[in-house]
Order: sequence, then C-alpha cells, then structure tokens
Amino acid sequence: MYLLVYVDDILITGSSPEAILELITKLQHKFTIKHLGQAHHFLGIKIQSFKDKYFLSQRTYAESILIQSNLLSCNPVANPSSTKVQSSVPQDSHLSDASTYRRIIGSLQYLTITRPDIAYAVNSLSQHMQNPSQYDAHNLKRLLRYIKGTLTFGLPISKAQLSLQTFSDADWAGDPDTRQSTSGYCTFLGDTLISWAVKKQNTIARSSMELKYRALALATADTIWLKRLLQDFHIPHNQPIKLFCDNTSAIALALNLVFHARTKHIEIDQRFV
Repeated sequence: MYLLVYVDDILITGSSPEAILELITKLQHKFTIKHLGQAHHFLGIKIQSFKDKYFLSQRTYAESILIQSNLLSCNPVANPSSTKVQSSVPQDSHLSDASTYRRIIGSLQYLTITRPDIAYAVNSLSQHMQNPSQYDAHNLKRLLRYIKGTLTFGLPISKAQLSLQTFSDADWAGDPDTRQSTSGYCTFLGDTLISWAVKKQNTIARSSMELKYRALALATADTIWLKRLLQDFHIPHNQPIKLFCDNTSAIALALNLVFHARTKHIEIDQRFV
C-alpha cells in the first residue's frame, strides 16, 4: 500500500481494497478527512480510468491559462515553438508585460507535469522572465496557440513490464546569445513515460560529440536515481538499463577507455556514464 501526501491532499493506492478502507477508517478516527472514493482529480490533474490504463490530463488547467492570456478563442498552430528568428513580430502589450509573462510561464511549468511535449518551449521561454521582449511574448503566444489545439493531450499510464529505458538528445549551440547547448532526456518504465527534463548546459560544447556526451551523463544520473526509487518500492531491476543516444561518436567514446588529449576535458562525464 502507498500513501501520497501533498499538504492536505492524500492519495492512497494498493493491491488490497479492504486494507485501504481499513486504513481510511483509522485515519478518520484521528483526523478530519473525507473519503472521496475512486480518484478522479488530484492537484488539478484529471485521472481517467480505463480497463488497461490510466490517462492523466490537465485540460481545465490549460484552459484557465488561455483565459488569463485572452487566447481562449485563438486559432491553434501545429508546433509549440519556431526555429526561425523573425526580424519583426507583432506587438502584444498584454503578454509582453513582465508580471503577466512571469505569471503565465509559472503556470505553464506546472502544466508540463502531464505535457512533456511543451517542456522544451517552456524551458526556452523561462530564460527571459526577468525582462521579456516582444519577441519572447510572440513565442509565448505561439506556445499558447499550440496548447489551444492540443487540450486533449496528456500522459497515458499502461500496464507493462517494469523495465527502464532512457533516451538522450541535445540541441547544439541552440542559444543564439550565449551559444550554450540544451540537454534533453526521457525515461520509460515499460511503455509509460515517467521522467523527462530539458536543461541548458553550464559549459559551451565545442563539438556535437561533447554535447551529446554531457547530455548522456545527465540522463545517466536521473536513470540511476529512478532505479534506486524502484528499489524503495521493492521492485528489483537487475537487468542492465538501456540508454539510447543518436550520436555515433558519443557511443564510440562510451565504449573506448583510451582517451585522446582532445577528449580529456570530458573524461569526468565519460567515467560517470
């Protein structure tokens, strides 16, 4: 049996419905709590139960963000961000207001709990919260228009073998101002996506191989933590975890223990992986 507590919200699950009811009864004798039955909403997340899976979504929350932005009836777009740098963008006094921009970005960060497809766009926009420009407001509006067309998107949780596999990727020198790169990874438990992150790298990568390897190290750290978390849930994971990377040089470096002088600066990441 597992009991999840967040401030005054409690979620209980387990393999024995009788034991769960017994625990709830004991808790009601000590605390003023309500038994709301099968979980349908938790912390603004809608939980839909099906025969072989659950589906987590935040449609109502996403619509509230669109209302804040005055974009509830806007026209949707097909992708959350644009790779083209436009020389001029339309003026938007509402979204370019610093306080409004920060409030909406903060709300979008909570939306990424069930929307990994917007994680990269939200990460990019969050880097300009101190002094957003008209260009940042334009990109924020584009993201909100994408959300308008994908309100039904969410996170499926299905029954499958409890084995971990991680995918790693990175965007080389994607920041036009600092030329820092962005790492990204996601980890699946069976067929269910359980962890993902987008993070700007602290140092400037001088090659795509170095970039991919630093992203691989970041993904490895998260994967090790997830394996230990599974052990806390008494789920053994004895088989090797598959870690995927799309860079041939980075994969070759992971398999090669002999270092050339030019790769010495990333030896720490290589040893860690």
